[in-house]
Amino acid sequence: MMAFLQGIPASEGIAIAKAFRFEPIDVKIECKKVENSTIEVNLFYEALEKTVDELKQIKEHASTEAGIENATIFDAHLLVLRDPELIEPVIDRIMKKQYNAEFAVKEITDHYIHLLLQTENEYLKERAADIKDVANRLQAHLLGIPVFDPAMVTENVIIVSEDLTPSDAALLNPSKVKGAVTNVGGKTSHAAFIAQSLNIPSVVGTKTALGDIENGDVLVVDGYTGIVHINPTPELIEEYEKKQEQTLRDLSELSWLAKERTISLDEQYFSIVGNIGSMEEAKGVIEHGGEGIGLFRTEFLFMEKKQLPTEEEQFHVYKSVLESMDGKPVVVRTIDIGGDKELPYLKLSKEMNPFLGLRGIRFCLGEQSILRTQLRALIRASAFGTLKIMFPMVAVIEEFRQGKLMFKEECEKLIEEGVEIGHIELGMMVEIPATALMIEAFAKEVDFISIGTNDLIQYTLAADRSNEQVSYLYQPYHPAILRLIKNVIDAAHKEGKSVSICGDMAGNEVAIPLLVGMGLDEFSVHSAAIIKTRAHIRKLNKAEIEKKIDILLNLPNAVEIESALENFFYKKL
Repeated sequence: MMAFLQGIPASEGIAIAKAFRFEPIDVKIECKKVENSTIEVNLFYEALEKTVDELKQIKEHASTEAGIENATIFDAHLLVLRDPELIEPVIDRIMKKQYNAEFAVKEITDHYIHLLLQTENEYLKERAADIKDVANRLQAHLLGIPVFDPAMVTENVIIVSEDLTPSDAALLNPSKVKGAVTNVGGKTSHAAFIAQSLNIPSVVGTKTALGDIENGDVLVVDGYTGIVHINPTPELIEEYEKKQEQTLRDLSELSWLAKERTISLDEQYFSIVGNIGSMEEAKGVIEHGGEGIGLFRTEFLFMEKKQLPTEEEQFHVYKSVLESMDGKPVVVRTIDIGGDKELPYLKLSKEMNPFLGLRGIRFCLGEQSILRTQLRALIRASAFGTLKIMFPMVAVIEEFRQGKLMFKEECEKLIEEGVEIGHIELGMMVEIPATALMIEAFAKEVDFISIGTNDLIQYTLAADRSNEQVSYLYQPYHPAILRLIKNVIDAAHKEGKSVSICGDMAGNEVAIPLLVGMGLDEFSVHSAAIIKTRAHIRKLNKAEIEKKIDILLNLPNAVEIESALENFFYKKL
């Protein structure tokens, strides 16, 4: 009997391929006496060379698929494998104590890991993670345990995992990974963002995928409904293949829109820009005809490193993105760490409720050296394009003013140093209900506003947006959410300020007409949604929708509002 799982649709599309289980290496080591130490040493050298060759191939793949900056992590791993301080003590224990090679590796690496973790130097502490990764890989080869790397996949697969983190994404080979299925996560989890940025169909929050799916199982992932079919019938596969073909034809027919502006039927202009987390994603925005970058999530630059990126490292990334956009505006969000986004190397204290703790600008105001370094890098890069900077998670006006003061101070320092800087606009994100209610005060002081609907929904409805158990409360059409959005747009426009939405709602086909009618200026979506969003808006009449806005906002719940939207506008498209 054919089985299926119901999860949460996180990235649209249909994928058909074999399952590839992506799990951490689980290596259990026991101490054993070997009869022939010479043979054991040879086995150690063979495993060592196999691990070196493997990491070189992974580095090459990561460099090609995810960029050179994402591949540098493997240089540290290769250095560990060539270090005499690792190799010689391992051989010594094999020869003198007749230890099995994997236990000798464990004893030596555990020793170094312990020493590094005791130091006060954060950089040295992070080298412990490199040693642990290398040790696990080396021990797996010694024990004959298969080491699966998504970067080395040579056939089309669908990744099946507990979760998918930004660091996992650096290893993915987008040309072979056709879909993703995870046990945990919600519609706006990291796994969802990663799948969207890679333009691969994804279903998250299935709860039991790793338990129910084996390597090699044929899967059909429906990124529209959230259904994952396990070993489906040939008839069902054929049905989904036809849907795939139709989707490709539809997209092909719309490709000409990449070079067009976004003008509604009543000749109102709207800006369609892209969300990115790296230089590689910026290329996708350009290819799909984005009119700029509406959200550069810079925290991924911090999360993929083993230590804080330097000013110079950040400067080169920001400069590259700005230059690639050829004068089109780039909105950079300052580091948004906290909640479900962590930097392990900072060793921050655990919070009872991290989503209500040190997030966004709160974290930056507490760690001012980190924000100042980032601001310096951004200000220096501003000479190479059109830069806008925005602060996340602003709750009170004093937070924005403090961030703005630091920005001005760093500008003055750089000008004194003789650095050429460009014109920079300074804005903020609206993600907290209190901010949306008090937006009139903020609108007088900012240059622009971006609404982060994912967090705004989460905080308004008191539901963790990455928790599949309360996913039913992720209601973009809840009247409270819509009234807050309308309030922000109206107040900003009174002050002559533009408003963008960079959350998941911006690319939602049912929500787009509503946002057009509310007067939203800019839609910031993942690159694959740019053309579809443009096509939708070009079929809408803003003036016609405006007449129905009050009716929609006065409906009592999300279900009735969504139904009305579909009846009024969606079916006409």
